[in-house]
Amino acid sequence: MAVSDAVKTAKRPWLTPGVGGIGTASFLADVGHEVPTALMASFVTSTLGAPAAVLGLIEGISEGLAGTGRFVGGALADDPGRRRRVAVGGYTATAVLSALIGVTSSAVQAGVLRGMAWAARGLRVPARNALLADVVPKHAYGRAYGFERTMDNLGAIVGPLLALGLVALVGVRTAIVLSVIPGVMAAGAIVFAIRQARLPRVAERRKLRFRIRPVIRGRLGRVMAGFAAFEVGNVAATLLILRATDLLAPSHGTQNATQLAITLYIVYNVAATLVSFPAGSWSDRFGPLVVTAAGVAAFLLGYVVFAVSSPALVVLGLGFALAGIGIGCAETAEHAAVAALAPNELRGSAFGLLATVQALGNVAASVVAGALYTFVSPPVAFGYLVGWMGIALVLLGWAGRRDR
Repeated sequence: MAVSDAVKTAKRPWLTPGVGGIGTASFLADVGHEVPTALMASFVTSTLGAPAAVLGLIEGISEGLAGTGRFVGGALADDPGRRRRVAVGGYTATAVLSALIGVTSSAVQAGVLRGMAWAARGLRVPARNALLADVVPKHAYGRAYGFERTMDNLGAIVGPLLALGLVALVGVRTAIVLSVIPGVMAAGAIVFAIRQARLPRVAERRKLRFRIRPVIRGRLGRVMAGFAAFEVGNVAATLLILRATDLLAPSHGTQNATQLAITLYIVYNVAATLVSFPAGSWSDRFGPLVVTAAGVAAFLLGYVVFAVSSPALVVLGLGFALAGIGIGCAETAEHAAVAALAPNELRGSAFGLLATVQALGNVAASVVAGALYTFVSPPVAFGYLVGWMGIALVLLGWAGRRDR
């Protein structure tokens, strides 16, 4: 009987309406919040007349609130009933609050709304990831998270392009306000996914508890250590853009160098989009730790390119492509690993901890690497990041060996 049940589980389709709904929500939500994100710098500095330092303060505080939201959202998402409400509420609040930035008259108002929107965005992340594990068979976690990451990355490409088109047609303020449309549609897609999943109703609400120690105990803790080392070396793509701009400026001029660097960043996003779903399939076949390690290795090679790079476009394009492949593999496999290893009653906390590690690690990577880039040299900054990728590979190998 056990063998028969296993065969039936393996034959269950993974691309169900529930999975499709969550993937669609990720795409629409990214399109929605990438519009105000792409226009935020121009809106704050040109429309509202605030200095660049204020923009940096707004973005820094918002990222911090997003990290806090992810941690709190993990505890909320441990309860199956609560995670559904948090997911729907998080998508809706992010869309509405982000769109309201377009009607503000001061940088303070814009900053408050941006911070609130990013906190709501952080809250929904663990709930969405836990919901995805609820609606897909275990043998297909990799493909499901690969599909979700593909849709998310696709939204990151479409969003800025939509922002450019809307600005040309209706202006910056109206473009930001109109971003509410895909955002609210994303909330509708999550509602659709929950209804299609036909999840059982939960009779009793679980007490809200922040559970870290049970998550980092045993096998999942060893895996999280490898993930943490990777995230501390996973610098924001803006540093890659800066490096490309600095290398290209002497031969192309600052304006052309900036445009070329942004074009190379599109290569990064396209590479991440194309590799996310195959990475999920490889994760189901070879295991999520193997695919995560492959993504880390791609980042390591990409950082080496940026450390020793010449101003050749082909070489720089290779660096951006390797980084895009790295993030497509690593993010997909990280989610699949947590879904597979975390017990259902701790799944929300596990995804919350992963999201918090990702947020704090990215901040640490950007702050330290940015300081090294400015006060020492770009090769030293990227050499530092290469070191963390090497540590991550060692820890992931240790975790895999212990598992075997």
